[in-house]
Amino acid sequence: MAAFKNIKSLGVLKNKRVLVRADLNVPMKLDDEGHRIVTDDTRILSVTPTITTLAEQGARVIVVSHFGRPKGERNLDMSLEPLGQPLANATRLPVSYIDDCIGEEVIETIDAMEDGSVLLLENVRFYAQEEANDLEFAKLLAANADFFVSDAFSCTHRAHASTVGVAKILPSAAGIALEKELVALENALGNPKRPVAALVGGAKVSSKLEVLTHLVEKVDHLIIGGGMANTFLAAQNIDVGASLCEHDLADTAKAILKNASENNCKIHLPTDVVVAKEFKANADNRTISINDVDSDEMILDVGPSSANNVAASLAKCKTLIWNGPMGAFEIEPFDNATVIIAKAAGALTKAGSLISVAGGGDTVAALNHAGVAAQFTHISTAGGAFLEWMEGKKLPGVEVLLSK
Repeated sequence: MAAFKNIKSLGVLKNKRVLVRADLNVPMKLDDEGHRIVTDDTRILSVTPTITTLAEQGARVIVVSHFGRPKGERNLDMSLEPLGQPLANATRLPVSYIDDCIGEEVIETIDAMEDGSVLLLENVRFYAQEEANDLEFAKLLAANADFFVSDAFSCTHRAHASTVGVAKILPSAAGIALEKELVALENALGNPKRPVAALVGGAKVSSKLEVLTHLVEKVDHLIIGGGMANTFLAAQNIDVGASLCEHDLADTAKAILKNASENNCKIHLPTDVVVAKEFKANADNRTISINDVDSDEMILDVGPSSANNVAASLAKCKTLIWNGPMGAFEIEPFDNATVIIAKAAGALTKAGSLISVAGGGDTVAALNHAGVAAQFTHISTAGGAFLEWMEGKKLPGVEVLLSK
């Protein structure tokens, strides 16, 4: 990855207007009085260091974000107004709000701001021109500021006006969270310490086909778990019973296995599994060889022998990329393999022998469930952007920040 500019590259910021692209698309619910409240402030906390750093340097910080899918129309159920107070609580700074993101009133409000204060703009997706990356709309957003700081990795796979268009107009830089993310990803796959392992789980091969195809050419070990492992087992004429399986992708699975062999990438598939006849917590289950699955049984987790073998393999690796659980971790006892491997990876990272990078909603939930999320080198809360990075795609919101 080419070098990208960070906040330090912007120079003196006192009395300057800095537009920060955050991702404030956070989970919310209605309280007893019908007010929208935040239920998970992870993304708010993520952008906090950038906002506070800019404010400490005397900048007037203007925060722009999307929320939900208003499809270019003003929808008060998707207004950012309720996020002003949570943002103020996180940054410990005065945060004001205005019910638009472009126009003379916005500019006048920004001109009246005190140095070191924060203004939250209204949902940028209230304008259809945002997702169209309309140049004139980008110019109107750019008119709000002297500098642009991108700090929403989760939005960098979208070529929108607030992620790409503005960055082409204003002097731009990566925020603190985005900089940390890009360094971690470069260390994991761009220029990693080897051997490199990638653990890919989840329900379907079809949802991660490009990820698997790309990774077998990049990593030394590819560990496949979750429902997608069943598709690979079935492609090798192993009867997976009533398990979730994409039988129509057998040829695709075979092609990935062949490509892995040609690229000296070792594929790890389970040799023992945990099966049950019902998908529910604490269902009657048994641990068996992959060759002993009955026609009415579902594979719901990787077996303990396979999980321990993966843990042993990780002990010989220097880098791990993790996306997706190994089994139905949300219901016991089918969380066992995910927990075994997660704890092993966490311990190796804590000991300093492994660089571990994980991403995706289910992955974060699984690592939190195992109690090891804090031990990993880096955890990305991004979903689509993290997957596209794993697929080897260029992210337009990152490319526009690279030093030419």
